[in-house]
Amino acid sequence: MPIDFTLSPEQAALREGARSFANTVLKDVRATIRQYSRPDERFYATRPFHKKAVEAGFVKGLFPKEVGGTDVPALDFAIAAEELAAVDVNVPSTLLGTGLCVKPIVFFGTEAQKKRFLPDFIEDGTRLGALAFTEVTGGANFDAVDPRYGVKTFARREGDEWVINGEKHYTTNGTGWDGKNCHLYAVVCRTDPTKGAQESLAVIMVPGNLPGVQVTGILDTAGHRATISPRMKFENVRVPADNIIGKPGDGIKIVSTNFAWTAALIGAACVGVMRAAFDHALDFARNDARSGPHPIIDYPTVGYMLADIKMKIEACRYLTWKSCHQYDLSGGKEHELAVMTKVFCSETCVDVVYDCMRVVGVDSYTDMHPLAELMNDAMCFPLYDGGNMGARRRQLHSIIKGSSYDAHFAPYGTFGA
Repeated sequence: MPIDFTLSPEQAALREGARSFANTVLKDVRATIRQYSRPDERFYATRPFHKKAVEAGFVKGLFPKEVGGTDVPALDFAIAAEELAAVDVNVPSTLLGTGLCVKPIVFFGTEAQKKRFLPDFIEDGTRLGALAFTEVTGGANFDAVDPRYGVKTFARREGDEWVINGEKHYTTNGTGWDGKNCHLYAVVCRTDPTKGAQESLAVIMVPGNLPGVQVTGILDTAGHRATISPRMKFENVRVPADNIIGKPGDGIKIVSTNFAWTAALIGAACVGVMRAAFDHALDFARNDARSGPHPIIDYPTVGYMLADIKMKIEACRYLTWKSCHQYDLSGGKEHELAVMTKVFCSETCVDVVYDCMRVVGVDSYTDMHPLAELMNDAMCFPLYDGGNMGARRRQLHSIIKGSSYDAHFAPYGTFGA
C-alpha cells in the first residue's frame, strides 16, 4: 500500500491560490479590525474580505455540484484552510460557520431540502448561515439521555409546523452582515421535553427572516476578534414541518458528523496559526541579538526549541491530512480520527505559540509583536466546537468504550475501497 504525501497538480494549484489570496487580501484584515472596539463593528469590517473570498470560490466549495457548488473534499479544504489561517483566522471562521449550517443538509437532507435551501447561497455567495447549537448553559451534554438535562431549546409540533422556543449562545454568523439575523439557521433542538436526546434531538432549518428570530446580545472574545458570537433567541418561531433534517432522534448523528467535519479542518487552522508564530519567532531569532554579540538563533537552547516547534507543526499537518482523507473516504461516517485531530492539534497549537513567545521574550506579550494576538487566537481552538474536555468525554470516550471498538480501525480503515 503506497503512502504518498505528494500533492496532486490540482491540490498544489489550490494551495498556491489560497496562499496568494491570503497574502494579498487577508493580510489587511488585522490592521482593519484594530480600528474598531466593538465586536460587531470588527465583524462587519470583514465583509469586503469575505466578498473577495466568495469571488475566489471558497464558499462554493462547501456545496455539492448539483446545486452549483464545487464540492471540495475535506482534505483539499484543509490544504487551503492552512494557507488562509496562517494570515487570518477571522474570514475562514466565517466560511466555516456557514459550512456548519449547510452541511447537515448536504449530508442528511432530502433532495427537496437541498434544492430548497442551498441554491440561495450559490446565487448570493455573501449570504451567511449559522449553526444554533450551544445552549446558554453550554453544549457538552447535548446528547443527554435523561430528558431533564441537555438541550433546552424545544420544537413543538402543531399541525404542519414546528414551533421553536429557546436561546443559544456563540451562534457564529448569527447576526448576518447587518445585525438583523443571517440568512439561515440550523437549530439544534428537542422535539419532546419528556424524551432524551436519543429520541428527540433534532436539527431544524430556520430562515432568518421569520418572526421571533432575534439577536439579543453579542459576546466579545479575546481571540478571533472579528468572528461574531451572538446570543440568539427563538420565540414562537414557526417553520414548515418538513424543515426538519431526518427525524427526531437523528440530531445526535447529524451534530456529531457536523463537528467531525469541522474538527478535522480545525487541525488545518491550528497548523496555519502555528506556522505564523514560527515564522515570527524564527525571524526574530535570526535578526535580534538581545544586546549580545550575535543573533539568538546561534544559542543551542533557541535552536533546539525552534526545531521542536517545527516538528510539532509537521506532525499536526500530517495528522490533519490523514483525518480529512479518512473523513472523505468514509463519507463523514468516521469521527474518531477527526476529533483526535482537533484535540491534539489545538492543544499543540497553544503550546507552540507559547514556545514562540518564549523565544521572543516579554516583547511578545505586548502590541509591539503579533504573537500576543496569535496566542489569543490559538487559545480559542481547544475551547470551541464543544471544547476539548467535552470532545474527550462525549465523543472519544464514547467511541473507545463501545463494544465493537477496534483500536486500530480508525487509523487504517479502508472506507470506500
